[in-house]
Amino acid sequence: MFHPVSFFIGLRYLRGRSGDRFSRFVSYMSTAGITIGVLSLVTVLSVMNGFEQQLKERILGVMPQAVISSPAGHLTRTAQPPEALTTIPHVGVVTPLTRSEAVLQSARSLAAGMVLGVDPKGFEPISYYVVRGDLAELESGSYKVILGQGLAMQLGVDVGDKVRLMVTSASQYTPLGRIPSQRNFEVAGVYNTGSDVDNQMVLTHIDDAGRLLRLKPGEISGWRLFVDDPFVVSELATRALPDDLQWSDWREQRGELFQAVKMEKNMMGLMLGLIIGVAAFNIISALIMVVMEKQAEVAILKTQGMTSNQVLMVFMVQGASSGVIGAMFGGILGTLLASNLNTLMSFFGVNFITTGGHLPVVIEPLQILVVIVGAILLSLLATVFPSYRAALVRPAEALRYE
Repeated sequence: MFHPVSFFIGLRYLRGRSGDRFSRFVSYMSTAGITIGVLSLVTVLSVMNGFEQQLKERILGVMPQAVISSPAGHLTRTAQPPEALTTIPHVGVVTPLTRSEAVLQSARSLAAGMVLGVDPKGFEPISYYVVRGDLAELESGSYKVILGQGLAMQLGVDVGDKVRLMVTSASQYTPLGRIPSQRNFEVAGVYNTGSDVDNQMVLTHIDDAGRLLRLKPGEISGWRLFVDDPFVVSELATRALPDDLQWSDWREQRGELFQAVKMEKNMMGLMLGLIIGVAAFNIISALIMVVMEKQAEVAILKTQGMTSNQVLMVFMVQGASSGVIGAMFGGILGTLLASNLNTLMSFFGVNFITTGGHLPVVIEPLQILVVIVGAILLSLLATVFPSYRAALVRPAEALRYE
């Protein structure tokens, strides 16, 4: 079988001889270092992807992702959403919404929250998380609410109890002073998303919310947009809207949280990437020792007609082979570890109560491919200097005392 001479000799040097045990040991450690680095990076990035996806589903999936309103803060509700909104890219569903910050009071406690007036007959993602009661019980004029489990525990209420909702933005002046709009509501259900949304959001019928906010019949706060990916709102926010409509999205309330998650993910990637960098430096040291040991052999190869570029390729093949082997094994082992991480945690008796009993893991093949290719390129770059030094060997000087 034909092999290019540089490739063939480079692989022979990689295996080494019995007298090159120390050089082979350093080379093996370099390969192991790259394997561990890639394995750790793939595993940690998969877990961070899982946490990010979980946050998107449990927080951004249920809270208003984007709301279109007017400068006055209210719009006239129509039978169908405006066509200009339904044709926006990435927008799947458009529903009416009435919302406001409110104070909730029970017989035991006091809490702050966000009241969302929704149409129970329309699309509402929180309906998938209702554990007690039903969203259909929110009828116009019934003055019922559905609370998050955290908020219900904080107020000390259960299904059938009464809570008072007070909205300061709709206050009115009386002889006793300025009094917020308020009314008693009955708790019709409890939902649980497993996130801090449970401590804030309160659902009620859109008509009852409008009366609480003292809106005119048929008026709403705005149109709620559901997008296929919440992270595209930064791109959609730059689009021009008709009739001086205003855009607001989840970044106003949750932007800092996801920026922190993104920064933590990047920093973890950088820190674990340094492991690969250290292994690449080991390749440099191992290759320099090999070049020093094989100067006489390099001189003999040159006297037999091998060019400097071919000598350069010999040592680049030897050094880069450690990176290729380490990166490939690390990528495969990292993918296997990430796929079976929860099984291993259960085997060792580790439970994650705060994350629903297991670690969220999302494996992205493109991301793993980027990590593997990056490790190979870094290893290849580490071989340039030692290989260049080997190519500069002069046969007369190297063989003078042989």
